[in-house]
Amino acid sequence: MREVREGSVSLERLGKLRRDPVVVQTLRSAAAATIAYVIALRLSPEAAPLTAPLTALLVVQVTLYATLTNGIRRVNSVVAGVLVAIAFSLLVGLTWWSLALLIVASLVVGHLVRVDEYVPEVAISAMLVLGVTTVGDTAWARILETLIGAVVGLGFNLLLAPPVWVEEAGESLEGLARRLRQLMLRIGEEAAGHTPFEQAAARLHEARRLDHDIVEVDAALKQAEDSLRLNPRVRDSLLHRVVLRTGLDTLEICTVVLRVLARTLTDLAKEREPEPLFAKETGAVVEQLLSEIADAVVSFSVLVTTHVSSNADAAESRLAAELRAAAGTRDKLALLLREEAEREDRHWQLLGAVLTEVNRILDELDTEHRSRRLLEELDRVSQDQRARMPRLTRLRERMGVQEQLWRNRTGFGGRSS
Repeated sequence: MREVREGSVSLERLGKLRRDPVVVQTLRSAAAATIAYVIALRLSPEAAPLTAPLTALLVVQVTLYATLTNGIRRVNSVVAGVLVAIAFSLLVGLTWWSLALLIVASLVVGHLVRVDEYVPEVAISAMLVLGVTTVGDTAWARILETLIGAVVGLGFNLLLAPPVWVEEAGESLEGLARRLRQLMLRIGEEAAGHTPFEQAAARLHEARRLDHDIVEVDAALKQAEDSLRLNPRVRDSLLHRVVLRTGLDTLEICTVVLRVLARTLTDLAKEREPEPLFAKETGAVVEQLLSEIADAVVSFSVLVTTHVSSNADAAESRLAAELRAAAGTRDKLALLLREEAEREDRHWQLLGAVLTEVNRILDELDTEHRSRRLLEELDRVSQDQRARMPRLTRLRERMGVQEQLWRNRTGFGGRSS
């Protein structure tokens, strides 16, 4: 039995390893570079055509969209550098001052042709070509090898489509929601008892550290968005991207509001020390409310990352039920806080701020608010796309892609109101 469990654990680790971005990138890049070198050996006049595997290595990325964009920029940078080198070889040749002019001219040309991060590649290509005696043969060989590497890199991802990283982005999003939940539970537990100022300040620092988690989730989400673009295996890629992006936006707002709430409780602890933050009954209600909101945050993340309509409906129903329970507890807390403010009017601003901040989180998680936000973002993205690519948009509309997108939106992140 133990051996079976160990075997299942090993298979699970192997499955995760196969989908690890670093592992996938390493294997794909190595394979593409090797294939490019073998082809270049047969077609290039150079004895060691290393430009081809180098180009394939730089072109092949984790996502198809990144591969296409990097491949085009890479080829443009090499061709631009070769042309600059040919012009300099015909006019001045290679001297110390012409090398300086060559580098300046290549970098300027790189910015003009908009090759982005490949601007240094323009200068590198120009120097390599200018530094040989047979400029013409070397220039054409370098262009040929670059094209071979770029074609192999592009073809590699077209024939062997890279994985879609939506699941990994969803796991990262849910991980952020669970960390947010744990912090809410700790804040609620401490609010129900005696909370020293130092302890409340520690929770405030924890809330601030969640900003780093948001940055990591944003990076995972950008990778998922790139993997959806131009991927033939994915339908409604725009909807996937908008659902995940708006979901992260909501969690980010909840994180910011929780940080403000932690700051309010820290100020309240400082003002009331050594007394408790709240009266016993009020503190218990605060703990209950934050616990219910914490559960709703996790349910929201599950809703955002659920792509099957039946599961999305169940997740939405669970979230709606949790929000209704939290709203009832919030109303009870409002009465208790008003009574406390009437008994002790020195801290009424802080007590009112607590209620305002929990209201803001509940409003952000509301399913109707979520649906409106999703539809507004879809409208905005569609309008931007229509403005940037009018012909492609008209073609998509003729093929019925846009209508299908709007029909399917109810299965991604909530029903429209």
